[in-house]
Amino acid sequence: MNILFICKFNKYRSKLAEGIFNKLNKNANNKAKSGGLIRGRPVLPITIKVAKDNGIKIGKMPQGLTSEMIIWQNMAVIVADDVPRQILADNPKYGKKLKVWKIKDVDNSTEKDVQRTITEIEKEMRKLLKELG
Repeated sequence: MNILFICKFNKYRSKLAEGIFNKLNKNANNKAKSGGLIRGRPVLPITIKVAKDNGIKIGKMPQGLTSEMIIWQNMAVIVADDVPRQILADNPKYGKKLKVWKIKDVDNSTEKDVQRTITEIEKEMRKLLKELG
């Protein structure tokens, strides 16, 4: 399964989701990428630090969505409460899955906010990985 995690800028929620997936996933056949509707600014150092403290590896540079990513994915997960699901509404038409996790965008400039977001995403991720088997 090729899973694409999406948020607005790929500098926080989808970036964390990709890192958490890579940390928790035990099935080598499952792969993850992440992207943003708009390629954002670099990931904040506090986000990288808190992720690292949680054993999550994330890159510093955001990635904008590309047509190659859309073609590559078998499942898209919109990790954001501010991204319309219509961007991938045709996924089922092409035999692909679409999930929406309404993770709020917060001021990710504090360790507490980043940790709260990681906890929310990990909860959803565990459900997804259980579903994937």
